[in-house]
This record gives sequence, structure tokens and C-alpha cells, in this order.
Amino acid sequence: MQADAETITRDVEADIRYIVRGEKATFYAGDRDRSYWPGEEHTVTIHDIRSEKPLLAFDRNGFVVLDEAAPITDFDDPANLETYSRYCEDTVQRLTGASKVVSFGGIRRTSSTGTHGHNQPAVGAHVDYGAKTVADYTRQILPADEAEERLAKRHMLFNLWRPLATVESAPFTLCDASTVRREDLFPSEIVGGLGGVDFSLWGFNLAYRPDHRWCWLPQQRPEEMMVFKLFDTDPQAVQFTAHTSFTPPDVSDDAPPRSSMELRTIAYFD
Repeated sequence: MQADAETITRDVEADIRYIVRGEKATFYAGDRDRSYWPGEEHTVTIHDIRSEKPLLAFDRNGFVVLDEAAPITDFDDPANLETYSRYCEDTVQRLTGASKVVSFGGIRRTSSTGTHGHNQPAVGAHVDYGAKTVADYTRQILPADEAEERLAKRHMLFNLWRPLATVESAPFTLCDASTVRREDLFPSEIVGGLGGVDFSLWGFNLAYRPDHRWCWLPQQRPEEMMVFKLFDTDPQAVQFTAHTSFTPPDVSDDAPPRSSMELRTIAYFD
């Protein structure tokens, strides 16, 4: 009897590019050659978590995996992207109980040859943004009084990531946020913004620690959307879900390029 693909575990050994401990990175989204990202590679085990999906939780792991198809199929149509943004906001509100959710920084990525720098998959372990960028964007998008009221209460930053076709190359991996320590994080600046944001964005890169637990979904499908927390004003909460692309040891040289969509959301609580 052939085993169900959902029950076959495919843990792999692969290299993850970490930041050199103590270094600050400066990233130019449209000009990667100009960027300063002093990295070092470490071979780690990347765990297949498909069988663990029902057990994942923001409070325990920093991320969940949803099995639900996108409400749109054409991600090149700007009108459809508005629909997708509202869907992502509604999803985070449903998952967290937030009183208000806003979205920003939508990016369609692909590993196709010739792709513009800011649309290529990330190749270093990082946490997109932190408190400064969340506050900067809140003050840009909300009326001044509301922005300060929202920022004075608990708020969180999430990324929603899904492939647009089954992933064969440059797969996505998350680091279980419960294994990330604050002292592993070092500042990064995306100079000039990214994903429709026109001011510098501030986040973190991850330095190596051997007890990091990396996770992936082999041949991740379009309906398998990862929702992960990047920042939480509660200092005791599990957060800082680092992530990156990587190269599995058995990927074929002629595997089709990865295509994916990601969007950030800020969830505000009363």
C-alpha cells in the first residue's frame, strides 16, 4: 500500500545564510549588488511540518498554515490585488480577533532568470520589520489621532505568504519563533522602501544559533498559506518569525522557478 504524501516526512539538510553576529545590514531592494549583507552559511536540519499543521499556533510557534485557496487567480490585475489585500486583512482579523487590520508591502516574487532584484526570493534569514516601521506606516496610513491611539495599545505585524504554483525550486522556510532569541537579531535597513512603501524600512537579520528550528512544506501548494508574526508589542509574546528561501539538496537544475505572493498586515487591538 502506497503511503499518503501527507504522512511522508521529508526533513532535509541544507544551508541557511545567516547574518554575521553583530553586523548591521543595508539593503537596496532594486540593486542587490550595492547592498551590505555580511553573511555566513550554516548547515541546518529543515523539518517537514505538513503533519504538524493542526498543532501550530502563533503563541507557540509564531506561525500557522492555512489550507484555503486564494480568492483570486490573476495576481497581475491591480484590481484583484485589492481584493486579495482585503482577504488578507479579514484573515488576520479572523485569526487574532483584532479590532482593525491594515495591509501594506505586497510583493510578487519569482526566481525566474532576469527578475528585478526586489522581486527575487530573499536569500538570507531575516525578520521583515519591527516596531519602528510599524509605527511609521501606522502614522502614514491612519489619521493622526487614531494612529497614536492605536499605537498606544497592543498591535502586531504579520506576513501572509503563499506560492502561486506548487513549489519546485527556491522553497520557503520559517524558523519557529519560539527558538529565536532577541540577542540573535541585528538591525537591517531597506533603503528607500519596498512593495509600494517609499520610506526606509527597518527590521532584523538573524544570526546563527544551533537550536533554531527551521520548518518547511515540501512542494508547498498554492492553498497552503503561511501566516507568521514578525512583531508584537507584548515583549513576552512569541514573535520574530525569521524566514528565507533555501536550496534543497535534491532540487533539479531544470526545476521551474518559484512564484509567490506575500503581504504584510498590522493588527490593532482594543
